[in-house]
Amino acid sequence: MSSLSLAVRDSNTMLRRNLLHARRYPSMTLNLLLTPVMLLLLFVYIFGDVMSAGIDGGGADRSDYIAYIVPGILLMTIGGTTIGTAVAVSMDMNEGIIARFRTMAIHRGSVLVGHVIGSVLQCVLSVILVGAIGVAIGFRSTDATLLEWIAAFGLLVLFSMALTWVAVGMGLISPNVEAASNNALPLILLPMLSSAFVPVDAMPGWFQPIAEYQPFTAAIETLRGLLLGTEIGHNGWLAVVWCVGLAVLGYFWSTSKFNQDPM
Repeated sequence: MSSLSLAVRDSNTMLRRNLLHARRYPSMTLNLLLTPVMLLLLFVYIFGDVMSAGIDGGGADRSDYIAYIVPGILLMTIGGTTIGTAVAVSMDMNEGIIARFRTMAIHRGSVLVGHVIGSVLQCVLSVILVGAIGVAIGFRSTDATLLEWIAAFGLLVLFSMALTWVAVGMGLISPNVEAASNNALPLILLPMLSSAFVPVDAMPGWFQPIAEYQPFTAAIETLRGLLLGTEIGHNGWLAVVWCVGLAVLGYFWSTSKFNQDPM
């Protein structure tokens, strides 16, 4: 069997393992999903009338704010889901299963690849669930073409992969599960410091550059442009650069840390 066939076979085995683990212990995924869902409902039904005053010069209503906030919540959902990946990787490291895998005749990279692919699939399913809730409360994307929908889906998958590789690295460097959860918190806190809830122009002047050029804002504004027809501007290429950069950084960080201990 060629090395490529071996890698594919072992990665598929590790993927099935991680998906079965997620299915048997769904509490982590459900807990992480509750945060974006609760924020969506909170900002729409409790703060919606107030927050919409900052959209379009105060001329927006609640339905406009729903359209504005849902793309940001979708990206926050991805950030929250990848926290579970950091915890799962740390759990594997601390429970000794990784050490056992090292003694087995399996492809070395398949352990991490299984975590990454499994996490991306969970991110996509989580986004679909939260997106369905958004549609149920009034989100509509009537102007988006099929090509724009495909591009939006591709962006969500690419963003999921980028954050997943970063989360894997966080899990590998964490001494325990609690530390992994804490280390990965920025993945769900950063969206709150972006344009997810209010436009960057409505923020304090000193903070606007920080909010505008961080990865979540670029991805959120690109997603809004694809689904709602708003101006994308420089955010499109900036989102791709952020995704590719974070994915490459996370990959080399994770593999370097994972390979420190020889088979």
